[in-house]
Amino acid sequence: MRIISGANKGKKLIMPNDKSTRPLKDIAKESIFNILTHASYINFHLKDSKVLDLFSGVGSFGLECISRGSKLVFFLENYPPVIKILKKNISNLNYENKSKVINIDAFKINSDTLEINQKFEIIFCDPPYKEKKIELLIKNIIEMDILEENGIIIIHRKKGDLDKYPKQFKVIETKNYGLSTFLFGKKSN
Repeated sequence: MRIISGANKGKKLIMPNDKSTRPLKDIAKESIFNILTHASYINFHLKDSKVLDLFSGVGSFGLECISRGSKLVFFLENYPPVIKILKKNISNLNYENKSKVINIDAFKINSDTLEINQKFEIIFCDPPYKEKKIELLIKNIIEMDILEENGIIIIHRKKGDLDKYPKQFKVIETKNYGLSTFLFGKKSN
């Protein structure tokens, strides 16, 4: 696993030895960034953006965002062996001043448990494929009001998963490399 583009293009990331974590594959990550960068139906700029990386694991997505110009990434992870690797990856790339690691279960975030006085242009969710509480997670994000008006929630799911999403989001389906859904912060018409 590596950084695909930007300031640290080609730098390798440390991976966990155990199989408890499912790191985001480079091919899926590349597909996501190609859509964000080149899709005509998305009006989005990564430069100077703020990113919330839920279930961040070793930080593959958030670190890629920083390499490509994001100014700040909050990494949420609660598996101690992976947090150690995440912090090492951040340090190896010299991204300490653009990162904040928070040890919390992403499903327990709400205004009482997570004091973030930020709004994010991207909220990236890569939960375990077996996880079925995605609707609760999105509900918490809406209640916390932490997504910029034209921000994007990206949910990386197993191909074919049919999660339910709040109707105020416009959903775009893709079928590449296990990536199943983008949610936009704009209200659907």
